[in-house]
Amino acid sequence: MAEFDLIIKGGTVATASDTFVADIGVKDGKISALASTLTGGFKEINAKGKYVLPGGIESHAHIAQESATGAMTSDDYYTGSVSAAFGGNTTIIPFAAQHRGHSVRDVLSTYDDRAAPKSVLDYSYHLIISDPTDVVLNDELPEAFERGITSFKVFMTYDKMIVQDEQLLDILVKAREHGALTMVHAENNAMIKWMVNRLVDQGHTQAKYHAVSHPAAAEVEAINRGIALAGFVDAPLLFVHVSTDGGANAVAKARLAGKKIFGETCPQYLTLTANDLDRADPEGTKYCCSPPLRDVATQEALWRHLQAGTFHLWSSDHSPYRYDKSGKLMNGDNPPFNAVANGMPGIEMRAPLLFSEGVNKGRISINQFVALTSTNAAKLFGLHPKKGTICIGADADMAIWDPELTKVPGDNSMHDNMNYNPFAGMSVKGWPTMTISRGEVIVDGEELKAEAGRGQFLKRSPFDSTGYTSRLVPELVPATNFGAKIL
Repeated sequence: MAEFDLIIKGGTVATASDTFVADIGVKDGKISALASTLTGGFKEINAKGKYVLPGGIESHAHIAQESATGAMTSDDYYTGSVSAAFGGNTTIIPFAAQHRGHSVRDVLSTYDDRAAPKSVLDYSYHLIISDPTDVVLNDELPEAFERGITSFKVFMTYDKMIVQDEQLLDILVKAREHGALTMVHAENNAMIKWMVNRLVDQGHTQAKYHAVSHPAAAEVEAINRGIALAGFVDAPLLFVHVSTDGGANAVAKARLAGKKIFGETCPQYLTLTANDLDRADPEGTKYCCSPPLRDVATQEALWRHLQAGTFHLWSSDHSPYRYDKSGKLMNGDNPPFNAVANGMPGIEMRAPLLFSEGVNKGRISINQFVALTSTNAAKLFGLHPKKGTICIGADADMAIWDPELTKVPGDNSMHDNMNYNPFAGMSVKGWPTMTISRGEVIVDGEELKAEAGRGQFLKRSPFDSTGYTSRLVPELVPATNFGAKIL
């Protein structure tokens, strides 16, 4: 009998901290051995000359999700997870969205029904909260935590999703009590509405004005406000899709002050600009996302923040709305920018773009790449060390990468359910050639070897605040607030 179910031989193994050549032995879906030479494998894969990396963890994607206006993203859990797998990912954590008036219990039941029969990858959810009633806060969120759903997201913008500051404080406190991590879309709603109204009143309705309508100041203000609120109640807070230098600077400053603040950015903000929206109508609608694309100077600043460690996560914010009447053009053949479904696809391109623009161009190391695409997400979202690293006892989730493989993707070369690719035409060097999930080869070159429904729901651990000192303000400490128990 073979000692190992699988041996990956001779690859250059890279984790978030180390790089070394080794054989990897897999048994019963787990990594069971690391050595210079292993024998006795039922199956062997030659990885010489290639990187063997932890499978990517895509922790920001909108799959089989309705927007507040009723638009459904084009990918279900089959096409979304398949596309992710071809991008070197082995775990996805999309959103389960609660809209106003909806029960969290019903929301999670709906998403269980969508994910379980279809996902080819292991998965969990972040719970979007838009209606934090007493029942939600005191009954339903604790039930979700008990299931291992230990992160959720709120919005500081969009009229149908926004939570007010006092509601955000309630959510942050509840998260703090249960060991959850709150994520936030931070933009100042009033600034955006003011800009939209003025632009539309003047007839500026083309897609390019979407970028103008979401000024950088709106993000910077909201991030600073979010930091103040989270710091006030000593709760962790993750700012998603940070798109501005000012916003990133605020995150960096808060972290230096010892606050439990984290940042995420996305490929589109470092590879595309607002000029991509300035196309013949309605082509520019393909590039409408929020926050919007910025400029070259901002790209350069965000690369510096990525290098300096301001950002913990590199996520796609995969929001697949097709370029047709089911998506981008659902409100007409040439809709005004404020009637366009916001978002772009990118789940399959996420990691290759960072490898090409980051690793292969010398901006970041291979270890930083692993941290940004896998390990940090596993740590933040309660999956480490089961996921996100290559070590004895971890799930055998890996991707084999060819650092020299160069492709120029087209509009229809991805495996999602989209009819365009915002990154089409870019020369991308460095691609995964094989994806392995729990010891099973699920992608081999251009061949999918996984069946719908093989993915498992992941019960996640609470947020780990090790390394962060609790810093409650005096007004919340009974010893200094005349005995009032506020938290």
